Amino acid sequence: MSRCSALIYIVSMAALLAFPVSSSCTTFEDVLGRKVSLAKDPMRIIPLAPNLTEILYYLGLEERVVGVTDFSYYPAAALEKPRVGSYINLNVEKIISLSPELVIGTRDGNSSGDVKLLEQAGIPVFIVNPRSVESVISSVVRIGTICGIAEKANFLAVDLTRRFESVRVAIQYQKKPLVFLQINIVPIMTVNKTTVHDDLIRLAGGVNMAAEEPITYPRISVEEVIRKEPDVIIISSMERGGRFETAKKNWMQWTSIPAVKNKRVYLIDSDLIDRASPRIIDGLEVMARIIHPEVDWESRSSRDDGQSVMENGMR
Repeated sequence: MSRCSALIYIVSMAALLAFPVSSSCTTFEDVLGRKVSLAKDPMRIIPLAPNLTEILYYLGLEERVVGVTDFSYYPAAALEKPRVGSYINLNVEKIISLSPELVIGTRDGNSSGDVKLLEQAGIPVFIVNPRSVESVISSVVRIGTICGIAEKANFLAVDLTRRFESVRVAIQYQKKPLVFLQINIVPIMTVNKTTVHDDLIRLAGGVNMAAEEPITYPRISVEEVIRKEPDVIIISSMERGGRFETAKKNWMQWTSIPAVKNKRVYLIDSDLIDRASPRIIDGLEVMARIIHPEVDWESRSSRDDGQSVMENGMR
């Protein structure tokens, strides 16, 4: 079985796991093995994290979203929805007041206590846990299935998988350069192998310089970066210009670092790599282009909007 076929199989199996056992049954199983029962397709939904908001909009379910968490600013239309607190500090009373028929939460971000309070109020809570590129795709299927649009969710997941596989094929025989990803300026911080960022670096054909660090988001010194000699430096930026351009300029004085010597210091749009949402595939495409400029990406691109994302997502 090819890698692409295997991924599509995984996506399909995720749908089967989430499907009711029969047409008369409305019980679904989430990633925690919890049983969530629905009397009908939910028409009032609240996602408990910004990435889950993005998944619902990606599925075309924006009209059903009746509340979102803080920092749910993509797509822009989500800014018009009522706020229910941050994903780590939910306003449970506000959520209950909005009378949702389904709440979608995340295992790593939402408090189990908040989930229990919502369940005690009679609100079904379905938990997903997208922590990697592949689990984002399976989460699209799971959420689409419990919302009653399994066919559309599977179609979208297959397209995401196709793009994922296209990157894998493009870089599979390329040498893997050492990559330093900077996610904070002062202090300088990076990521270890337990993060979605590490997954992106690996899938884009690189090796994370800090993969074996014991702390998830470790602080790191300039001296350590100089000593480890990364081939590529990528600075995660939520804005253009300003301090991120300065951070990029600051690295350019350390010419003993291969990434600096070869002018391979880049900025990347943090929204494309920080959130476990369908935009993570955009982030994968951008990062692959950064790490492997030797690949003829233009001839491989079959999506006009994908080309635009890659051009706008990196500097």
